[in-house]
Amino acid sequence: MKKFIALLTLLVFACVALGAPETNTIPTTALSNEYKTHPISESLTMVEKKVRQAAVKVIRFEGGHGSGSLIKYKGSQFVLTAQHVANGNLGQTYMLQSRSEQKLAVLIYADPLNDIALLYLAKHEHFKRIKPIPFKTVKKIPAVGTKINYSGYPSFHSLLSFRGSIAGYEFERGGGTQIILNVFGWFGSSGSVIYDEYGKIVGVLWGIDVDYYREQINNNIVWVSPIQNLDMDMALRPLCTEIPHLVEACK
Repeated sequence: MKKFIALLTLLVFACVALGAPETNTIPTTALSNEYKTHPISESLTMVEKKVRQAAVKVIRFEGGHGSGSLIKYKGSQFVLTAQHVANGNLGQTYMLQSRSEQKLAVLIYADPLNDIALLYLAKHEHFKRIKPIPFKTVKKIPAVGTKINYSGYPSFHSLLSFRGSIAGYEFERGGGTQIILNVFGWFGSSGSVIYDEYGKIVGVLWGIDVDYYREQINNNIVWVSPIQNLDMDMALRPLCTEIPHLVEACK
C-alpha cells in the first residue's frame, strides 16, 4: 500500500533522513549566494521560460525552504506556494529568493486542507530582475496526458525546470480530487506551481509517493492540489479588509 509525504524543506534534514553522504549536508542558505545564473536554454518554450523566471525559493526563518511562483493578480504581486511550506500564522514574514535578489513577503492566506498558501509582496518588495506571471488558471482539472511544466528548488540545488504530464487522479479524504503527475519531485519542490503548456496554472505541488513496506520513495509520482481549490477574491478578503487603500487588487 502506498502512502505519500509532503516534500519538506531544508536539505540538512532531508539528507539525514534519506541517508545521503555527510559531504552533501550543507545548509541551503549557505549555498544560495554562491549559485550563478546561467543562460536559459533555447530548448525551453516561451511559457517554460516565463515559468522558470517567476519561480522563487520560499525560505522560513526558523529553517527550511520550499518553492513558489511569483504571480500578478489585479495589479498586485503574490507568491503562490504550499501551506506546509508557509506554515506559520497569518501575518508571518517569509524570505523570497530569486537569483541574487531577496525580498520579504507576508502570509495572507493559508488552507491546510488543500495545502495552498498565498504570500503578499508590498510594492517596495517587488523584484527588479524577474517578472510575475499573470494569474490565469485552467477552467477545470485537465485530462490525463496533458503536458505540464514547473520550476523549483529541490534539495540543495539551484533553480531546476521539469517537464511531465498528468498521469491520473486520486480522491483524498477531506481534500477532494488530487492530480497525480508523472514528473520528478523531491524535498524542497513543495509549493512549486504547475503550469500547462499555455501558461495556465494547473495546481500546487505538495507531495510524492512513499512505499513504506519497501522503504522506497517514488519521486516520479507527484501529488498536486488543483488550482480550483483556490478562490483568489476570497483569499484576499482579510488583506483587503486591513489595508484596502494600499493593495491594487483590492481596488
